[in-house]
Amino acid sequence: MKKVIVLGAGLIGKTIAIDLSRKYDVSCADIQMCALEALSPKFNVTVIPCDLRDKIALNALVKDYDLVIGAVPGFMGFEILKTVIEAGKNVVDISFFPENPFELDALAKKNNVIAVTDCGVAPGLCNIFAGYHHAQEKIIGYECLVGGLPVVREWPFEYKAVFSPADVIEEYTRPANYVENGKPVVKEALSEIEKVVFNEIGELEAFNTDGLRTLAHTMSEVPNMKEKTLRYAGHAGLMKIFHETGLFSKTPVEIKGVSITPLEFTSKLLFPKWKLKPGEEDFTIMRVTIETEKENIIYTLLDRFDKTTNTTSMARTTGYTCTAVAGLILEGKYLRKGISPSEFVGEEKNCYEDVMKYLGERNVVCKKEVITKKELVTI
Repeated sequence: MKKVIVLGAGLIGKTIAIDLSRKYDVSCADIQMCALEALSPKFNVTVIPCDLRDKIALNALVKDYDLVIGAVPGFMGFEILKTVIEAGKNVVDISFFPENPFELDALAKKNNVIAVTDCGVAPGLCNIFAGYHHAQEKIIGYECLVGGLPVVREWPFEYKAVFSPADVIEEYTRPANYVENGKPVVKEALSEIEKVVFNEIGELEAFNTDGLRTLAHTMSEVPNMKEKTLRYAGHAGLMKIFHETGLFSKTPVEIKGVSITPLEFTSKLLFPKWKLKPGEEDFTIMRVTIETEKENIIYTLLDRFDKTTNTTSMARTTGYTCTAVAGLILEGKYLRKGISPSEFVGEEKNCYEDVMKYLGERNVVCKKEVITKKELVTI
């Protein structure tokens, strides 16, 4: 039986480990025993306490596994991915790290490693859609609108962090890289707020974030590409106030002789309020529009909290995309060495079809609609 180790036992890492344990021998490592205790002894997953930032310990930890899953917060992601590649282990990573993954491409190829990065829902599944169509036909436009939200809106934030809260703040501060009229452009995070209406959900707001990521480089010939984050109306404006006030700053300030970054202080206050309560329901909404010269291909995903397993929608959509691709590697269906952003997986028709089938079996349903340009004119 193939052996897999999941690095990180958060909401999503735990979901990944449980899903993979249906078919593989799975372990999960984390520094926090309380996170690991949620896995043991309920599930067929071996838990391993480990400080994943310790490169020597991490190298020794992964040596006996066929595949490694990186499910750590973004600030740890790049160095952990580098260590795993140095250990010569195939890896699928979902961490939202700010560094360019292609900096590790030569290292991965040298060590004969398959390393799929940004393999969640967005980035991840949306990239798989883009890669599939990019390989089939000429694309002239790409837009992704995506968000994970609590079902119940609670003042003042009307938001709960359905993945690492530190990575949420990264979304709100990191400049957004887009492509407009064939040229790369950089836009301020939280800017260009617009209203968007979805059936079954109603009105949300969309704003700029750095979700396009590798697509800006791997599909640079596409003249227009952007990704926006979705939230309930008013949230982006509130976060802009936090940002402009300096509350997300990483520059230390001194208060009564103690040096602290505003971000540390803000996080201490925000994260408890952003934490989902046990059993609190969430949903994931995503609309990906891929424009060609003849038609628009629209993928719509609306996924909800699974009450039977108490699994958040964000953990389902992110985790199951990751485990679908993990299965492709473990079964020898995806073999490309080096750094593979998720769009590279989508470029292979069989892989795209397998991922879609895998998600469907877990009731993560992506509706696909094709509208010809003639129909658009009529509308």
